[in-house]
Amino acid sequence: MTQLTRSLAADWQDAILIGRVALPDGPTPVLVKGGRLYDISGFAPTVADALARADVLPATGGRDLGALDALEFATAWDEPAHDALRLLAPVDLQCVKASGVTFAVSAVERVIEERAQGHANRARDIRDALKDKVGADLSTVKPGSEAAANLKSALSAEGLWSQYLEVAIGPDAEIFTKAAPLAAVGWGDYVGVRGDSRWNNPEPEIALVCDATGQAVGATLGNDVNLRDFEGRSALLLGKAKDNNASCSLGPFIRLFDGNFTIEDVRRAKVSLEVEGEDGYRLTGESSMSLISRDPLDLVRQTIGKNHQYPDGFALMLGTMFAPVEDRDAPGLGFTHKPGDIVRVSSERLGMLENIVTTCDKAPPWTLGIGALMRNLAQRGLLGGTA
Repeated sequence: MTQLTRSLAADWQDAILIGRVALPDGPTPVLVKGGRLYDISGFAPTVADALARADVLPATGGRDLGALDALEFATAWDEPAHDALRLLAPVDLQCVKASGVTFAVSAVERVIEERAQGHANRARDIRDALKDKVGADLSTVKPGSEAAANLKSALSAEGLWSQYLEVAIGPDAEIFTKAAPLAAVGWGDYVGVRGDSRWNNPEPEIALVCDATGQAVGATLGNDVNLRDFEGRSALLLGKAKDNNASCSLGPFIRLFDGNFTIEDVRRAKVSLEVEGEDGYRLTGESSMSLISRDPLDLVRQTIGKNHQYPDGFALMLGTMFAPVEDRDAPGLGFTHKPGDIVRVSSERLGMLENIVTTCDKAPPWTLGIGALMRNLAQRGLLGGTA
């Protein structure tokens, strides 16, 4: 068990945080303000309901659960304790979307996956051949611009064009569904990779959380776990590469935008990754949101509009530039996860998201769907309307 506050931003007591906690009665939306944790289920039975009224959340009361820094939170790998709380993913009814190939480095790595046909041992030679040429050009090109069209023509003439470059610098971003409502895991839980994957990695990201109108109301940290061998074999395997049991992690809380934290903080953020293996292996890295090729709010606009609505809102993972390439085992095989890896995704204003890697079949199964949640809320008398 641990004090959750060790994983929060240094200024967390000045922040307005929204999340979910597993209480004895069931999953419960909570508010953190002034250093205290409040059960706000009487105001909003779901986080989606709460964020639909994000403008009044800072003034919301609720049942006081105590000072956050005095509360113990258990992780999934802790010995159970009757008085320990469990933190859940901070979204519930929202669909979790993700945007891919939003950084030049990640675009190069997707091309490498495609050309390697999912075989990690081929990646190094392809990376050496492609990185300098394609990466240098991509980093200076605005997606959808005339310069992007010219670069596409030049790369096509050299046989270097790829479907990944199309979404990297073309007019349309890659937006896909990462996880269904209620499928994401949170801080202190296991994240899963398929047991039949031999080349996979974490993807540390920031996720914007938006209401039904497409208004970004806050942000959180995310890990868009990816199976590089599956996607590399065929882009049509994206769903199998991305959407598996426990393959999406978000948390620890959603930090609401206010006078102390704005979309500009997201645009300037640095996102760090740390992986510690049971074998003594350690990997660290950092990416800067200032290098993203598409503005976060442009990605939001490409997610919601006349062609697609989200009546309960959505979370949008913004992509990563971090693709670990250093060899973990045999030379030329690059990085891949092993069960037991501790993964920490962190950013100064959002705190730290910590998980341990397991295989999808061994992760706790996803059993609480929308129907079960609605029955639970009805039994608790929380569906008669908000206060």
